[in-house]
Amino acid sequence: MTNLLTSIDMISKEKGIDSQIVLDAVRDAMLVAARKQFKTQEDMAADFDPKTGELQIFVVKHVVESVEDPLNQLTVEKARLLDPNAEIGGEIRIAKATDGLGRIAAQTAKQVIMQKIREAERETVFRDFNDRIGEMVPGVVKRIEGPDMVVDIGKSEARLPKREQSRLEGFSMGDRIRVIIKAVEKSGKTPGVIVSRADPEFVVRLFEQEVPEIYDGTVVVKACAREAGERTKIAVQSNDRDVDAVGACVGMKGMRVQSIIRELRGEKIDIIEYSEDPKTFATNALSPAKITRVAIVDAELRHMEVIVDDTQLSLAIGKKGQNVRLAAKLLGWRIDIKSQEEKRQEVEMEMSNLVVPGDPVSVLLNHGLPEVLLNMLVRNGVGTVENLGAMTPEQLARIPDMMEEYMTMIQSAVLSYYSQFEAAVLAAQPESRESAPVKSPAHDPLAHLFPSNFGQETESSGEAEAEAASNPEVAPDSSAATDADISASGNVETESVSPVLASTEIQDDARNAETIASEIVSESAETIPESE
Repeated sequence: MTNLLTSIDMISKEKGIDSQIVLDAVRDAMLVAARKQFKTQEDMAADFDPKTGELQIFVVKHVVESVEDPLNQLTVEKARLLDPNAEIGGEIRIAKATDGLGRIAAQTAKQVIMQKIREAERETVFRDFNDRIGEMVPGVVKRIEGPDMVVDIGKSEARLPKREQSRLEGFSMGDRIRVIIKAVEKSGKTPGVIVSRADPEFVVRLFEQEVPEIYDGTVVVKACAREAGERTKIAVQSNDRDVDAVGACVGMKGMRVQSIIRELRGEKIDIIEYSEDPKTFATNALSPAKITRVAIVDAELRHMEVIVDDTQLSLAIGKKGQNVRLAAKLLGWRIDIKSQEEKRQEVEMEMSNLVVPGDPVSVLLNHGLPEVLLNMLVRNGVGTVENLGAMTPEQLARIPDMMEEYMTMIQSAVLSYYSQFEAAVLAAQPESRESAPVKSPAHDPLAHLFPSNFGQETESSGEAEAEAASNPEVAPDSSAATDADISASGNVETESVSPVLASTEIQDDARNAETIASEIVSESAETIPESE
């Protein structure tokens, strides 16, 4: 049995577990093997003598006055045959020979021992590494199991899954690497220490080792976002106004950051100045793109909108959206990036939606439209008066059950609807005319020089020339005819102006009339003496 003690000590040292745990595992294994060998359900116990190294198995019987369970109980009389000092309530141990345990029982004992040792080892590993999550440790690639790697990190082995590896990296057995402890799993066949080289915390630990200002707390890493093998964005802030946080991380001629890039096999790193203002932080995080404007959409939901120039949109989004995705992780905000043209179209769309769509077609009931026609129009998607008024007769005719008589009713109702607006416009015209300073003929000293229909449409130029030829004495000279033409043309323009501008045109006609009258008076004064 000396070999048993030696084996227990070796296992306990190799696995890093207490020797008592291994000894208890051996006891439990021997009991299971004995029950299987002797094919009994009797209570059994195993004792180990540390001096001799012997392991003995006993069947345990309880001494009772009246036997109820023959397998596990004995009467006092039978118990005293085995032990003269037996009393009621005591136990009698009957030794069992262990020499008869066969190969199957030994295999069963081995499985039990290994299971107990694994459980104890898992508990020990969890206790040792659970408090070291996030810590960087050195390791050696021990073996490769498919896409995963097993790394020896000292007291235990850790697993480096494929998802925790960078696509730029490739290691062989025996390579020395640095990893961080990401998680510890208690379930599974083996102790579950999960290590990583793709976690953002790995980059932070590398900066702590390479940048003394981060190690002593002068510069603080506020956030880090990473897509392993592609790009990393890290936000830093200085607690000393005399220390530049970004410059301290970059180092002289970029030596510090280049050392980290070599460890990451060429992965790109963006070092960003941290800011408490989300807008400023977002502007820095989306570098190298130039940001035009940042707007907070919802502060509670952490949602912001970023506007960039049309030429900067692709740079701000990045390859396959990588730049904006990393910036969103860094800020912890949802970021919507839009170009100035997209924002302009969005604003125009919102403004167009604010326009009142028009009165419903049901208002035509007050203008003589039968309810039957109203239901027919609504069923066919005509919802507003504006849509109905824009339809052609051909479009109306395509409506099922539409007849010419119905079309006439619809036309009358629509005309009646719009006539109320025309009446409102015409009602405003007298007020405009009253405000115009038009002189009446009774008070105008030049009224006798103008016909009563001055300002109305004149005859054609051909008739005027014929009348002048037949009566040359009263025909005005060329300048007077020209003025008449000007007056007539002014009158035509006045009639074509809308009623809203009528008052202004009347004032212009009055001023033109005074000017023309003065010219005619002066010309008449020169012409009359010559005729006499």
